[in-house]
Amino acid sequence: MTHTNRLASVRTALAIILGLALAAGAAYVFWSRPAAPDIAFTTLKGEATSLQQLRGKVVYVNFWATSCATCIKEMPDLVRTYERYAPRGFELLAVAMHYDPPSYVENYTNKNKLPFKVVLDTNGSIASAFGDVKLTPTAVLIDKQGRVFSRFVGEPDLPSLHAQIERELAD
Repeated sequence: MTHTNRLASVRTALAIILGLALAAGAAYVFWSRPAAPDIAFTTLKGEATSLQQLRGKVVYVNFWATSCATCIKEMPDLVRTYERYAPRGFELLAVAMHYDPPSYVENYTNKNKLPFKVVLDTNGSIASAFGDVKLTPTAVLIDKQGRVFSRFVGEPDLPSLHAQIERELAD
């Protein structure tokens, strides 16, 4: 075997090993996503549903409060994000924290015509199911199979958020 042939064989072997490593890494990331909690909830509009019923959609669960300045600041961006991706299978669930007065949440939702599902977490059970959320805004992205694949504390970087939504909607 010539030096050139040996070098080509080594390159081929390295390419195969690299390909297998990348595939294994991708499989690990894909299969290691934790399942989202199977919670049931009722929206402000009286619609009863659950995360199980939202399977097949990419879901953004946003924990917020009317007393949270960052939450209020990000809300118009979340409305635009929802309007942009909802036709393609995206759902946004705005979960008002247990300490937020229901009348404040209802007034804000109606005044700002929030187009997505708004839920009152009156006893804190939804926040607890998602890892005992205390800080707002906190959000999680859930893939079409019902697995959490991203978590945000604070206002998300919109280009990054949109890129993640795009990738998941494409799968």
